[in-house]
Amino acid sequence: MTAQLVEIPGYVAGTWTIDPVHSSVGFAIRHLMVSKVRGRFAEFEGTIVTGEDVLDSSVTATIDLASVDTGNAQRDEHVKAADFLEVEKYPSMTYRSTGLRREGDGFVLDGELTLRGVTRQVPLRLEVGGFGPDPFLQDDPFRGARAGFTATGEINRLDFGVGDDGTIPGGGLALGEKVQLVLEIEASLQV
Repeated sequence: MTAQLVEIPGYVAGTWTIDPVHSSVGFAIRHLMVSKVRGRFAEFEGTIVTGEDVLDSSVTATIDLASVDTGNAQRDEHVKAADFLEVEKYPSMTYRSTGLRREGDGFVLDGELTLRGVTRQVPLRLEVGGFGPDPFLQDDPFRGARAGFTATGEINRLDFGVGDDGTIPGGGLALGEKVQLVLEIEASLQV
């Protein structure tokens, strides 16, 4: 076992499927310069491959943009419209990792985010929640093994052509340019 594997208790190399029931893909954006609006995407899928060497791990994910939920149906319809996500033309957003590196006590997942037909490099800070057996499948410790991760990052929505840079009376942006991303991911080991 390499030193890298020892640092993550219970680490298991393999291919994992993201469990959407026990995961969340969320975001937050500043509104009217005074508060933040939070939202999430309810439908997504992805695969995580944990390598024998943790730094050889990778991720691919697809998010259904029509599943956006900000807690307000009228706002959700506006976010889906052509001036924001343009869901009819671009129904999904994808992420494909290009590398994993150590940074401080944690990791950074480098990757490409594609949104509205635009692809940009988007690094995500990665925290490993842990690895363990699924308690409901105790007859086989690897069948149904679970892994957990938290990933955080930030994008500039204007880099992807999402919305405009409209201002409010007195100055300032009606909607912030920076969008904070927070992903809480639980995945199950494929057997």
